[in-house]
Amino acid sequence: MGSEAADERRFLYLAGYPIDSSVSPATHTFIANIIGEPWTCELLEVYTIQEVVEMFRRPTFAGGVVTMPYKKAIIPFLDSIDDIVIKLGACNNVRVSKEDGKLHGTNTDWVGIRESLLVGSDAGRGRQAMVFGAGGASRAALYALYAELHCDTIYIVNRDEDEVAQLLHDTQAYEENKRPNLVHVRSAEEARSLPTPFYIVSTVPDFEAVTSGEVAARGVLTEFLSRKTKGVLLDMCYHPRRTRILKLAEQAGWTTIEGIEATGFQLELQWNLWSPDKKVPMDKAWKKLREVTDNMAALN
Repeated sequence: MGSEAADERRFLYLAGYPIDSSVSPATHTFIANIIGEPWTCELLEVYTIQEVVEMFRRPTFAGGVVTMPYKKAIIPFLDSIDDIVIKLGACNNVRVSKEDGKLHGTNTDWVGIRESLLVGSDAGRGRQAMVFGAGGASRAALYALYAELHCDTIYIVNRDEDEVAQLLHDTQAYEENKRPNLVHVRSAEEARSLPTPFYIVSTVPDFEAVTSGEVAARGVLTEFLSRKTKGVLLDMCYHPRRTRILKLAEQAGWTTIEGIEATGFQLELQWNLWSPDKKVPMDKAWKKLREVTDNMAALN
């Protein structure tokens, strides 16, 4: 019975919106083909979490990547989640059990963030860091910086006070004596009294700062970037690849990492979850990812 159910599985989904210029479908379909899985990755651009769950519960579901705005919303609908999801309050990967069809959630974003930063430099371990933004992706950035790179003091810079308050609240999921020291930096003036962060992870979309909150947040970022001490900035946004923040950091002399790199560093772990018996040739997977990215006009 279990093998029959497994034989029905045909589709991987990227669930979220807007996702029309994602590199995931072509990349994951390519990987499925080269390792011998009869799966196709498709966009699931829907507007309610119920629609996502309905597709994930079908017998043809082989695995899923969950992006905004469903990383938190998907959690109550899963049969199990791991400790990473509990700490982050966000799930971006769903695998299905071949035996009973149950859905299991984890988060692989933090792996992409950690590996991307280390490619830039490993000199930031244990030093101050900063997360720009306080939405869903910021949780994975915090985890990568604190739990993996041992950055005990992390600055939070964001246009919305309520989002920062929620982020601070969510860190209560960490063990009491193992929580990061989060410092909400509200203005460039406050930033001037603080040491320069070595790692900066931007988790916001690409947009021009317009509102007072946006201008203040961008001012904090500019204050840190303009100093003599330089570090590594990773922009999780890759639509477009050359974001305003990435260009700003480059002009200031920082080492910059495109968001597409964080996507690539998650591929092996994602496929270990979906198809644990098959080994992905990562050189070919990376080559395909870069090819898809280079050829997608909307990103370049």
